[in-house]
Amino acid sequence: MRIVSFLVMSSLLIFTSYNTAANPKTGKPIEIQVYRSPSCQCCGKWVEHLKQNNFSVKDSVTDDVQTIKNKYGVSAEMASCHTAIVEGYVVEGHVPAEDILTLLTSKPKIAGIAVPGMPKGTPGMEMGGSKDAYNVMSFSKDNKVAIFSSHP
Repeated sequence: MRIVSFLVMSSLLIFTSYNTAANPKTGKPIEIQVYRSPSCQCCGKWVEHLKQNNFSVKDSVTDDVQTIKNKYGVSAEMASCHTAIVEGYVVEGHVPAEDILTLLTSKPKIAGIAVPGMPKGTPGMEMGGSKDAYNVMSFSKDNKVAIFSSHP
């Protein structure tokens, strides 16, 4: 019985540390710069989602998020309500923290990832038990798009 308890606790510890946004070299939270509109409540909820997952968030509220999207090459097809920059990657919209961690671990040669639009049930867009199936999309600087992950 003790061995089973030990294995369960060890697994939980590994799972927890894997799902915490810490830089493996420093152990400190991963810094992410978020640009969002002052009038958007769901953006604030997404920022809280990141903080709950141990990201260190620099939250910039601006009336001109479109200029940020243009600067980082976010197309109209990939656009959502807020834009973030983390370790040189663009994160557009209500992307789950776990997908950002996967991005930073795998380091693909892309510009960023996005959840286009504002699907119900994404982090920051929780509406009770109602959820939409959605994809996190990857995009390149030359606008090549692919599915990065799926959330049924």
